[in-house]
Amino acid sequence: MASSSRTQVLNLYKTMLRESQKFGSYNYRTYAIRRIRDAFREKKDIDDFHKVQTLVCQAKENLDVIRRQVSIGHLYATQKLIIESSSNQ
Repeated sequence: MASSSRTQVLNLYKTMLRESQKFGSYNYRTYAIRRIRDAFREKKDIDDFHKVQTLVCQAKENLDVIRRQVSIGHLYATQKLIIESSSNQ
């Protein structure tokens, strides 16, 4: 893998992890991070330049999906229920 491709892949990996940290839900966040790590580890030994570029394009599309889902999650976020204790009762 050429050094520019390696740098591009590492930057994409870090960006995907950083964006996944923005999920409000713990379950979505941990699932996304686990899937990203597993996918990159699974494909770390690929040396074919064209295959790497194809995978980078797919990863960029997945990054866009993550960003959209995080945005949607923030739009429909629920507020935590605050129970006030009243000492006058």
